[in-house]
Amino acid sequence: MPVWLLVTGALLAGALPPGLALSARGPAEHRLVGLQLVSSVVVIVLVTASLGVGRPDYLIVPLVLVLLGFAGTLVFTRLAGESDD
Repeated sequence: MPVWLLVTGALLAGALPPGLALSARGPAEHRLVGLQLVSSVVVIVLVTASLGVGRPDYLIVPLVLVLLGFAGTLVFTRLAGESDD
């Protein structure tokens, strides 16, 4: 088994649950940090999985996810922020 797949499994088991727990409850600032952590972990997992299976053409998915994660963060902060009313 390639080392990259072991790294992928370790990231899924170790870094994803805390991010999901942070994004599920608490104040808006903590949920935003959890959202960013989950987004970062998923991108790294997809990159390591792509390297593990030897398919560099699969790297387009994490690239798109990085852009969507950034846009999602901007939308979340806009919706969670104070209203101007």
